[in-house]
Amino acid sequence: MSDPIRSIVRRFPGVPTLEGAGVRLRRSFSNREVPLFDPFLLLDRFGSSNPEDYLAGFPWHPHRGIETVTYVLDGRVAHGDTLGNAGEIGPGDVQWMNSGSGIIHQEMPQRTEGTMSGFQLWVNLPAAAKMSVPAYRGLTAAEFPEVTTDSGARVKVVAGRFGSIEGPVRGIPVDPTYLDVSVPAGGSFERETPPGHTVFAHSIEGAGSFAGTDPRPVGGGETVLFGDGNAVRATAGDSGLRFLLVSGRPLHEPVAWYGPIVMNTQEQLTEAVRELRAGDFVKHRRPLVEE
Repeated sequence: MSDPIRSIVRRFPGVPTLEGAGVRLRRSFSNREVPLFDPFLLLDRFGSSNPEDYLAGFPWHPHRGIETVTYVLDGRVAHGDTLGNAGEIGPGDVQWMNSGSGIIHQEMPQRTEGTMSGFQLWVNLPAAAKMSVPAYRGLTAAEFPEVTTDSGARVKVVAGRFGSIEGPVRGIPVDPTYLDVSVPAGGSFERETPPGHTVFAHSIEGAGSFAGTDPRPVGGGETVLFGDGNAVRATAGDSGLRFLLVSGRPLHEPVAWYGPIVMNTQEQLTEAVRELRAGDFVKHRRPLVEE
């Protein structure tokens, strides 16, 4: 029988990483952590006030077998893909893309005054959906409901539910929850979580503690992975606490990973690379349409 309140079982401070054409970011977890975060594969946080750290961007590159979730906090990111989507996402916007059988896209941060910042999360697709038709969802900040709890915490619901409120991202195979939570100084927050689901939190601003067996404060861009249980409980420190709370149903399937392509077997990876080199990687293609 699981404990009612989840405890932190692992902490990840993040590793400085150079990605894309030369974007400096901080990687919380990736292929070295498989299968700890199943069904989640990677979490990157990009953020800098120096345009040289991000303007090189992520030029045209392929994906297959995963969903990529880009959440912009500050600044703007231009994008385009072989599904015909093109435009920009700005502060508070989310791009949730199902690469399915194969997509080629680009994500190019735009020069901005102040800080450019945000996250990209990779969500694994089950074997039965790896070769599904790709799909793109671009959602603006205004489309996400926000809830204020009795304790004063503000919760932005991207996917899943908080109480009776459901986020606009729905129909994802791993039943994810994706919340942006802000807790005022000294305040508290609690949310029930499905037993057996993988749950992690990433601190965005401030610091605080999560109930359980590890009372040390969480802050400074740290990611924490929780053990099993029925709920997550947080208490903010003197400067408040803002964090992402993410959960999902594990797939318990083999993972074969090569760069931006994640399948179940080495044979499937080999075939994907062969198709990419032969020019028939993308199965579904449409002309670009400006959003």
